[in-house]
Amino acid sequence: MEDAQNMPEAETVFRMYYPTEVSTLNYLTTNTYNETYISANTIDCLIDYDSYGNVMPALAESWEYNADMTEWTFHIRQGVNWVDYQGNIYDEVTADDWVASAEYVNHAKHQSDIQYMYTSGSVVHGAQEYYDYTSWLISDQNPRGGEKNQNAPEQETPVEIRPEDIGVKAIDDYTLVYTLDQPCPFFLSVLSYPSYMPVSRKFLEETGDMFGRDHKNILYNGAFTLSVWLPQEKQILTKNPSYWDAEHVYLDRVEREYNFDAYHVQGSMFLENKIDYAQISFEELDNWMSNPETQKLVHPNRPNNSYSYFYTFNFDPQFDQAYEPDNWKLAVSNENFRRALLSAINKEELLKLYNPYHYEYLINNTITPKEFTFADGTDYTEYPALQNIKDNYNIQTAQACRDKAIEELTEAGASFPIKVLMPYNPSILNWETECRLVKKQLEDTLGTDFINITIEAGPESGFLASIRRSGKYAFMKCNWGADYADPLTYTEPFKAGNDYIFWDQNQNADIQELFRTWSQKVSQASAVYDDDQKRYTLFSEAELLLIDHAIVSPFAIETEGHIVSKLNPFDSEYASIGIVMQRLKYCKLGNTSFSMEEYETAYQQWQQERQANLK
Repeated sequence: MEDAQNMPEAETVFRMYYPTEVSTLNYLTTNTYNETYISANTIDCLIDYDSYGNVMPALAESWEYNADMTEWTFHIRQGVNWVDYQGNIYDEVTADDWVASAEYVNHAKHQSDIQYMYTSGSVVHGAQEYYDYTSWLISDQNPRGGEKNQNAPEQETPVEIRPEDIGVKAIDDYTLVYTLDQPCPFFLSVLSYPSYMPVSRKFLEETGDMFGRDHKNILYNGAFTLSVWLPQEKQILTKNPSYWDAEHVYLDRVEREYNFDAYHVQGSMFLENKIDYAQISFEELDNWMSNPETQKLVHPNRPNNSYSYFYTFNFDPQFDQAYEPDNWKLAVSNENFRRALLSAINKEELLKLYNPYHYEYLINNTITPKEFTFADGTDYTEYPALQNIKDNYNIQTAQACRDKAIEELTEAGASFPIKVLMPYNPSILNWETECRLVKKQLEDTLGTDFINITIEAGPESGFLASIRRSGKYAFMKCNWGADYADPLTYTEPFKAGNDYIFWDQNQNADIQELFRTWSQKVSQASAVYDDDQKRYTLFSEAELLLIDHAIVSPFAIETEGHIVSKLNPFDSEYASIGIVMQRLKYCKLGNTSFSMEEYETAYQQWQQERQANLK
């Protein structure tokens, strides 16, 4: 009999299904959740986060910035290696790997979907200029770019912008400097996006157009390597034997099996102990909760406040005459009309569609979610302007505002009922049902002689481009995902030139004045970089203006429904931006799944510990 002391330890393997295959492994061009799951676990960034949301050193051991936060210097960890899919060492990670990444992402020929992160909020010097110049290089207007398009408008030859003009420099192998065009106190928070991940210049040159085509044509420096990738069959992530922080990687392997029907079958597979994680579909949830044996395994996913949902209006309608766009313009410019509609929405009833057992986790009463960002230990939503905001659902208020709106709009020449076009994407689960509930709430409260709501299905693909961005709606639920950890990110949908609510295009004097006031407040807040408390105070006052004047009604944060999982959701890294919450580093495999009660206890403990930790 073999000595038990000499027996090899059993590997810790985390098993799950995935329903959609990745289309690329080129992490410098894609930002889809399905594809960043791979890069989040195989490529490390300059910084990382702990389980409470604190920034931690990763491939940068330390950093500093100049007085106005326009120059950030990072000191790269020495001895970190790039490895191939089999774990063989290829080369050392150096500062030039981030320079190569910036040049790649900002060259237009690579068509990176995440190039915008170099110019969104934090503006890396020369990045957009280089992108624009390379766009010209490959365009019809460049004599060297191919056959000239005779129908294209003439353009002046732009000033040449070289790769070295981008404000990302390697001073030596272990010193990296980013130069920005404006002060940026939140710059660290953009560094966990794939567009700021490093890449080996030598490997890029070797692989050329094959880079990211499969798991053999990328390198890894993170907790895992993608050791096996058989498209539409399986993905296997294997612990990186050369990982610099291997002591905090508790899973030896992550086995992901492709199953196009994963959403509906993974629950039963979990019960058969074939996988260790499963989302429980809305259709199955009641059955799980009514069975004493399965009930004790189900719990919510950790709240995801990286997305904010809100109901809002289109102030410059471009929809068909059948929906009376001119009449809508009159109505939407009237604050009492907007307030009447927003006060009649019962969030709790709507959110029970998505989480009937813990809908309160999802309710959001501010545009910027709670626990998204802090200054001086205080949650942004607890700053004076926002701390007393409550759910604005109130039938009496809605009806009183309706009566005032009828009087004011009649004098302005509007006709009743006001036609309200409310589209939805039929591919998104429960959105149609939600729209029907909203229609019932509004028409029951305000009367069909006041409003006439038309629910209309938009296209399943290209919905945003054909509906919201084209202004072909009157009233709709929208969302915004944070790009960085600062309140500035949640002002983006409302800025001039936005393709959300188009209020900057509205000619009504009241709306114009409101837009000017809000814009000035945002500009004032954006200019403050050395006093977080003042910055957050000004941003919160701008946000209050949007809510107080019924431009938007905050609704909910993202929901991932209910799950069964052998991982403790509070072990993993936490941040409301980037790809941090997809990482499996720090995760430990348990024997069973949390119950609702166990989850609630752990969640409350995590919140208390996080508050104390951040302060």
